Parts: sequence; C-alpha cells; structure tokens
Amino acid sequence: MVVVGSGPTGLLLAGDLATAGIPVTVVEKRAREISNLSRAFVLHARTLEQLDARGLADELEAKGQALDRIRLFGRLTVPLDTLPSRFNHLLVLPQYEVEKALERRAVEAGVRFVYETEVTGLAQDADGVTLEVRGPDGQPDSLPAAYVVGADGLHSVVRKAIKLSFPGKSVIRSVVLADVRLDEKPEQVLTADAVGDAFAFIAPFGDGYYRVIGWHRGRDVPDCAPLELDEVKEIARLALGRDYGMHDARWMSRFHSDERQASAYRVGRVFLAGDAAHVHTPAGGQGMNTGLQDAANLGWKLAAVLDGYADAALLDTYQAERYPVGTSVLRSSGGIVRLAMAKYPWTLAFRAALTTVLGRVGPARTRMTGRITGIGYAYPAPRGAHPLVGKRVPDVALESGRLYEALRGGRFVLITPEPYETGEGGEAGAGNGRLAVERWASGRRTTVLVRPDGYVAWAAEPEGAGQAVDVSAIRSALAAAGAIDARSAALG
Repeated sequence: MVVVGSGPTGLLLAGDLATAGIPVTVVEKRAREISNLSRAFVLHARTLEQLDARGLADELEAKGQALDRIRLFGRLTVPLDTLPSRFNHLLVLPQYEVEKALERRAVEAGVRFVYETEVTGLAQDADGVTLEVRGPDGQPDSLPAAYVVGADGLHSVVRKAIKLSFPGKSVIRSVVLADVRLDEKPEQVLTADAVGDAFAFIAPFGDGYYRVIGWHRGRDVPDCAPLELDEVKEIARLALGRDYGMHDARWMSRFHSDERQASAYRVGRVFLAGDAAHVHTPAGGQGMNTGLQDAANLGWKLAAVLDGYADAALLDTYQAERYPVGTSVLRSSGGIVRLAMAKYPWTLAFRAALTTVLGRVGPARTRMTGRITGIGYAYPAPRGAHPLVGKRVPDVALESGRLYEALRGGRFVLITPEPYETGEGGEAGAGNGRLAVERWASGRRTTVLVRPDGYVAWAAEPEGAGQAVDVSAIRSALAAAGAIDARSAALG
C-alpha cells in the first residue's frame, strides 16, 4: 500500500493499515517536519470518538481546550453538552498537535515514510498500481502498490494523474491569516463575529501565539498581494470591536476559500481522501474532521481486502458512504459562511428567521449539531436490514469496559447478550485478533456487529423471549463484513 500525503488524513489511514499488519509506505513531498502553521483548530465529537478508538483522544484532550457550546451569527448559541457522546464538546487544538500524535502512532506501527519525494506519474492495471516518483536526489524512481490513496490535499497530484475533475468555485477571496501575539487575552477560547462587511476569527495555539483569520468584503485582491499587520488589525476592529493589541506576527498570508468535490473518490485501484477529495469553507471547522473520518472509513476496508478476508466489492462502499457526507459538508459549511456574511435585507431577514427556528425548535437544532459534529451521519443500509445497520454506535458500556476501547487495534466488535463462540479462538476473538466478542453490560438482547470505524455492520433480534440469535446467521454476518475468514461461516 502507498499513501500519498502525510497530513492528518494520510497519517491516520497509514497508521490504521500498518496496525492491521499491512505494509504501508507514505510518500510526502515536504521534508520531515510538522509545521506549526496550522490551518485547522477544531476537533469535533465524532472525530474524537475515532481517535478514542485508536487510544489517542485522552492525550489530545489534555493538550486542548474544550468548549461546550458554539456561537453562530452572533446571536445563536448551540449547546454541545447534551451531545450523546463521551465527547460532548468541541476541542480547540492546533492541527500540528493532531499530526504529532498520528505520526507517532504510524511510526510505532511500522509505517515507512519517504520524504522530499514528489509523485510525477501513475499507471494502474487489474493487478496493481505503479507510482512514478522523483526523490530528493532528483532521480526518477517507481513504487509498486496494490492500492494507492491520494491524501495529498487541494492540489492533489494523484487526483490529476487519474484525470478526475474537481468541479466547484472560489467562495471567498483574499482571506487574511496571521499568527500573532496579543496584549489582551480574548474572553472566549474561540472568538468570531461578522459585522457589516468584515469577519474575524481568533483561536489560540497554546504557545502564546494566536491564529487570526479575517476577511473584508471590500478588499478583493490576489493571494499574492502584500499583507501588513495593520490590515489584519483593521479587519479585527471592524468585526470584533477591537484588535486585542496584535503584535509580533511570525507569519502572515492571504488565501482564497474554495468549494470543490472530486467527481468520484475512486478510479480503479486509486482512492482519494481528505482535501484531495473535497474542500470547503472553514466555517464550522469541519475540514480536517471530514478527512479523518474518510480515513477511518477506508482503512479497515482496504485491510480486510488485502488480508483476503473480504471481497474487493467492499471497497465500493467507500464511495457510497463517504461521497454523500462530503456533499453535505460542502452544503453546511457553505450555508454557514453565506449566512454569516449576509448583506442584503432579504438575506438578513432569512438569517434572522433561521436563527429563531434553530433557537426554538429542538429537532432542527439537533440535526444541525449532528451534521457539524459528525455524530449525526449514518451510512446507507441494504433493503430489509435491521434499523441499526449503518448507524454510528455511541461508546456503550460492555461487561469488560467501553466499546471504543474494545475497537482499538482496528477490530470488529460483536456485542451479544450471552456467550458466543466464534469458532476461531472462542470469546477472545478470531485467531488473528480481528474480532472481539463482548457482552452488553445491560440486559439488552440485540446482537450487534460493530465495524472498526464504529458503525453497525449487522444486527439482529432474538426470535423469541429467552432465545438467542441463530449462530449460523452470526457467522454469515461476520464473514460478509470481513471480520472472519469466509470459510469460518461454515463451521459448527
């Protein structure tokens, strides 16, 4: 396996594959260095759950700052402390801290990193993929792989090599970024507001510096136009009422914010994930989160196919499950930024009406919160499947502990109301550790097979009181999901 790109998406994916015993090479154009010039600052509940399943959430929680509510449009407060998650909050944490943790995990799992190496071409056939690369010495080379994942960002070379279109448009031009020190500490961990033609956002790095993002409707200049700190301060004063005494900028830049989604997430043996597959406005802080969840969805499927536990058709579900989520994120983040920058009387009136509805109607607010935090998404289920199939499973209590602890190591978890023998090593799980068999801590009677990414692969109810779910049905479900070798379905 080759993963192109060592950002958060590529690191999580590579770590998952290596943890499953798949040899992985990560190709990265940059030198081996994690930059402190983060663009992402927010981890949402669903992403924290995924990191919990990898044993990383608690250490990141200790480094970040938790927020139990989000403010939108200056007047709408969205509470997060009622989320049905162990992580009923938003975590403010620079992207580089997430990358450090994911890189350490990947290295410990045995991932091979190839830095200062640029992809120059790609060819594939029914048997595999060959990446053409140029290393730090400038000499051409090639890397063979069964599959390749392009996690190489907005300007993805992999996406261009497989000739996938990236339709969309620039939504906001000349957004300014600055990393500065402040004389006055903001009252809130995250400070953001839009007034008139100006918008500004301030978030802490945790090292004494703050990231400032600003935009002014009347200042539409190319990304290459010079930027002075006075411009950043002026935008902050217009949007926030003051500039907090910004000084000592260590970095400043302009960028434009695009809304784009690749026409497909897969061509043959090549996949796209993260910003290579979709980019959108930073509103709602969903960018890095969506990419990490792409990786969590794809990694276990590739591992199951490469290990011979699942048919290659399983890989088709990556597109079916993640593409609609990417589309939804584009719509929600785009809607937030457009409403935040509303200018005309009718758009201002619509924003006011929507704010009122979301503030007063619980189901509408719950739906919006579920989309922003990621816990509200479910995947398509086959016709006639149990209602739980495709749904996210919260961190339910098991006799042995928590579900997301049982998921660690990339395992499937079969939760049953009574003891169950797998035929491949008993209740300890399948012989190679792909499956953990657990029992409900409660008296629940449903039998549930949880995928490594925390979604329900299969579920069933007992046919009658005091009866158990048919063992052959369980084994068939385990084999179909790739949790055990298909030959095990015929046992016992």
